[in-house]
Amino acid sequence: MVTYQDIVDASLRIEPYVWNTSLSRNPVLSAKFGCNVLLKFENQQTSGSFKARGAYNKILSVPKDIRKHAFFVAASTGNHAAAFCTALTELGLRGEVYLPVNVAKSKLDFIKAMGVPFKLIGATSLETEIYCREVSEIHNYILVHPYNDPLIVAGQGTVAKEMLDLQPDLDAIIAPVGGGGLIAGISTYVKHVSPKVQIIGCQPANSPEMIESIKIGSIVTDDISLPTLSDGTAGGLERGSITFDICRNCVDTWAGITEDEIALEITELIDSDQIVIEGAAALPLAYLRKNRTKFEGNDVGIVITGKRISREKLSQLLC
Repeated sequence: MVTYQDIVDASLRIEPYVWNTSLSRNPVLSAKFGCNVLLKFENQQTSGSFKARGAYNKILSVPKDIRKHAFFVAASTGNHAAAFCTALTELGLRGEVYLPVNVAKSKLDFIKAMGVPFKLIGATSLETEIYCREVSEIHNYILVHPYNDPLIVAGQGTVAKEMLDLQPDLDAIIAPVGGGGLIAGISTYVKHVSPKVQIIGCQPANSPEMIESIKIGSIVTDDISLPTLSDGTAGGLERGSITFDICRNCVDTWAGITEDEIALEITELIDSDQIVIEGAAALPLAYLRKNRTKFEGNDVGIVITGKRISREKLSQLLC
């Protein structure tokens, strides 16, 4: 499992390579929702999302003498792949990345620009992850998993450390959930440091694998995903994922968000702040809009997870 100390250690390990992104009160959203809305801008992170934290922590945890001769592999819907490629390039390491065939063009363009070899494999993120794990086991490559790894979860948990270092009196943190690496890391750290803080996980209603898994008490293995604007959180959970038990034990509230609600938050943030966010980053904002009466006068942290959204999706939303 993952501990508070693992996250503290991760923070020190990745500090030279990732940015301590700003946590800023948004006056427009605060007035609209009746609480102090503090945005953690991981869309400004190196590689464009919070995923850099986990990727660097995993790769840097490999001893240097082994690391320089190793071959790394990763599978992703886009953001983890971008983080993986950024880390490999900066550290001068070898590897390959696998992406589902429906990966967003904006994310694929970034990966192509990084120059790391890639393959389009699988119709869903879960199919791609399974393929990647099989390749790593056959060839003895080092797998940098998007969520099912204690070092990845610990790296993502550094988001919460930075938030509470700056704002120790937060009443709630709301974050999007896909495989659960981010919220597993956040909740592990927060429940150790400040158990009173409410942790709220949001998934698109079109891809609610973690929510449904929590409901039935075991990981949903059937493909229940429909197309969603929140492509960064779409897809199934790997069987046996460590994030499931952490999420089941440490996350206080779960919520599904509709496509219309996601679309509204993307366009509203462009109108109010001229900030472009990915669909996943809209999930917490949509939850807060629907439940603002619960948070009147509270300090609420929102993780803006990333910035990449395709031109096609954005143009459709803005028409």
